[in-house]
Amino acid sequence: MNILSGRYKGLEIKTSKRLSYRPTSSKVRKSIFDILGNLEGLSVLDIFAGSGVLGFEAASRGASIITFVDNNRRVIDLIKENSYKLNNEVKSYVYYSQWNNFLRQENQYDIIFADPPYGKIDIDQLKKKCFSSLLNNGRFILESSKRDDIPPGGVSKNYGDTIVTIWTKRA
Repeated sequence: MNILSGRYKGLEIKTSKRLSYRPTSSKVRKSIFDILGNLEGLSVLDIFAGSGVLGFEAASRGASIITFVDNNRRVIDLIKENSYKLNNEVKSYVYYSQWNNFLRQENQYDIIFADPPYGKIDIDQLKKKCFSSLLNNGRFILESSKRDDIPPGGVSKNYGDTIVTIWTKRA
């Protein structure tokens, strides 16, 4: 899997077929980042990080701090390995944690990406917890299944079985 655009365009992100994650497709990633626009200097949380490709794409497009969170140690090891490819140009933090435990911390982000396992997470609870970790005007981007119940107030776009919904936190 390769970074699509930005300063790391073409950089290969190592993945593993032996790990149980579902990386965001290139088409969906391109659409998300076209909508988000310039990420220069922003802080990003990639929760349910899996391959970490959303966080790495954000780093390539100017985000200055990327935090990756996943509850699979092998996934975390792979993200750490891929983080070295950023040549210390972007601050990256990698945490082994359950999403709800991590979001109890008082960190604040400009953007939060969440790509939870389809049909296994209470999306409304996830949205509420992520909103509490967003800065004003921050954006929460959720990748989910069209079968999931999506809380109102966001803008959604369909890609087959995948729906991407973006909410903006207003003061």
